[in-house]
Amino acid sequence: MLNNIDSSPVKFVTKENALSLAAEKLLCNRGGSPFIVGIDGRCASGKSAFASELSALTGAAVVHADDFFLRPEQRTAKRYASAGENLDWERLLSEVLLPFGRGEEARFRPFNCRTLDFDEPVAVSPHCGVIVEGTYCLNRHLSQLYSFKIFMDTDKKTQELRIRARNGEYAGAFFEKWLPLEELYFSSFDIPSSCDICVRT
Repeated sequence: MLNNIDSSPVKFVTKENALSLAAEKLLCNRGGSPFIVGIDGRCASGKSAFASELSALTGAAVVHADDFFLRPEQRTAKRYASAGENLDWERLLSEVLLPFGRGEEARFRPFNCRTLDFDEPVAVSPHCGVIVEGTYCLNRHLSQLYSFKIFMDTDKKTQELRIRARNGEYAGAFFEKWLPLEELYFSSFDIPSSCDICVRT
């Protein structure tokens, strides 16, 4: 069950069907304009794993929204108060989505939230299609640039168990800060109903 937005006219399919459909679209559009799949959704809903499986099926490149965490100087109270701004969407747009839209290689430096600095530059080709995964990747400033949009959902109990298993002593920050920000974003822009399909894990 969707946590706070059950009234939205979402289109749920199984994970297997979602993989098949997204793979078909990526493969069928190869050779034309770059096909960009956006995978948004709740923390611990399986976005990264889904993107990895889809990439293995199609050869599409994967870009992680987590590589575009806000830099320290961007983390202001004003920014956090605005739904969907908990991502350096400006950099994701200029360094990744716009180049991909032109059929060009994207070059960017992933931001490392542990060192609070940039890692070494990476280059990503859109030749076989692109998968951008991570919460906030369908931010209102970016949503129109995707060819196909997927929302990944999970129930609160499963989410809690996964976060505690994955993040250990750091899990508290997710429940106190990050999850409320996610829910504000999802509800403010009704992200699930804006997607082509939704997957519940």
